[in-house]
Amino acid sequence: MSVDPVSLQVLKSKFESVAEEMGVALQRTAYSPNIKERRDFSCAVFDPQGNMVAQAADIPVHLGAMPASVKAALEVFPDSLNPGDIVMLNDPYMGGSHLPDITMVAPIYAESDGKKELAGFVANRGHHADVGGMTPGSLPLSTELYQEGTIIPPIKLARRGRLNQEVIQLICRNSRTPDERKGDLAAQTAAIKVGEQRMREVTERYGLAETLEHMSALLDYSERVTRRAIAKIPDGRYEETDYMDDDGLSQELVPIIVAITVAGEEMTIDFTGTSPQRPGCINAPVAVTSSACLYVVRCLLDEQAPANQGCFRPLNIITPIGTLVNPEPQRGVAAGNVETSQRITDVLFGALAQALPDVIPAASQGTMNNMIIGGHDPVRNKPFVYYETIAGGMGGRPDKDGISAIHTHMTNTMNTPVEAMEFAFPLRLKRYAVRRGSGGDGKFKGGDGVIREVEFLAPARVTLMSERRKLPPPGYHGGHHGEPGENVLLRGGYEEITLAGKELIDVKAGDVISIRTPGAGGWGAPEGEQNP
Repeated sequence: MSVDPVSLQVLKSKFESVAEEMGVALQRTAYSPNIKERRDFSCAVFDPQGNMVAQAADIPVHLGAMPASVKAALEVFPDSLNPGDIVMLNDPYMGGSHLPDITMVAPIYAESDGKKELAGFVANRGHHADVGGMTPGSLPLSTELYQEGTIIPPIKLARRGRLNQEVIQLICRNSRTPDERKGDLAAQTAAIKVGEQRMREVTERYGLAETLEHMSALLDYSERVTRRAIAKIPDGRYEETDYMDDDGLSQELVPIIVAITVAGEEMTIDFTGTSPQRPGCINAPVAVTSSACLYVVRCLLDEQAPANQGCFRPLNIITPIGTLVNPEPQRGVAAGNVETSQRITDVLFGALAQALPDVIPAASQGTMNNMIIGGHDPVRNKPFVYYETIAGGMGGRPDKDGISAIHTHMTNTMNTPVEAMEFAFPLRLKRYAVRRGSGGDGKFKGGDGVIREVEFLAPARVTLMSERRKLPPPGYHGGHHGEPGENVLLRGGYEEITLAGKELIDVKAGDVISIRTPGAGGWGAPEGEQNP
């Protein structure tokens, strides 16, 4: 079988189905609500060189960064990955994103001419609700990586199919919720096994040579599709600046500056001029920055185009070392993955809107609204940690209104169902509603944010990690800005205390926290107004 349009589509679907089935296995066997209910995980398939060939439709910030994890595994174990091995890591400076995201990578071997040969890799990444660190949930207002949790460089979790239980015990001992960690790690391992089996079935059916040939062809095809999309953008240099609210330690605005240069079929994305790395934890590892770039370019492609590493080939991404978008070790990065990635996306879309005004939507909410709650559950008599990200508004589009109450851009998680939250944690949901009128007006209106209010049934420590509390999501082409978000503590359920976007607080039973997420910008001037 040689490569032709039909065979390419068949193998593309095969590889994608492997990643998707891994995800189903991971979700169904996971222990924590964060993975089982919110689906905060990702799965992908890689070729023998570590290039991502296929991915499931999971979390964009994970999937663009996972190739760095596979690369790190290959660098540490260049000649010693055997059948049945699993490499684990979470180190942001060795292929990870932030410490709660634990990645597993496993080689796939297939029979060829009577011997086993490397056919590629499968990998998954799951966000663990707690991996230690100075505050519950491992997303603290930190000043260095060491405060954020257990750092795992690329190590072998399994050797030739035999799990290293001591490694699992070490991770669980450093977590406030060890049973969850053990269960979620087992789920990730099970998903790896599913991926291994399915990839072996693919190689057995089509042969190793044909499988590898189609992997290479898929990467080439994605490159061609990406080049065609870039060629449709007018040549030129497009600059944009936007700001993070602060780094959690000071109140200074933090600039992110990008210049996108389009020349024919190639694009240079240059972050020169962006803020130096910050004392606070909003620094984004270079893998996260690259992931945001890949996501934005991927949005310009046809929906049927394979989402793989071939999309990277026409891109030249410049991230000066020692800046917010490429920090030096061991700077804090807990919020870089979740918050700075969103602002990088905003800046990139803002630059491209100058070149493609009839294509790019207005700014969405620009934050994941991270809320992390930890304490002691008096009913179950054990510690608990609860983590969630909260939806907001999606920007008005060139041909229709934005969407309200939805996760956008670098996050793609579900909300935590009320029943699951109240069953598993000493929490009660008091209110969950659309934040009417928070979306910006325009020819096409920005989507509204949400209001989510949680009552504490036991004392707890809460970390908030959010953005767009100072600067609103901008409207485009005369559209109005969306409303900034608000974080409010209701002491005893009544006394309102305004909280910062990034804050650590202790709460009592009966207190209520109200997260009011940003609306999105509108697109085009409202009726009766003139475009600027």
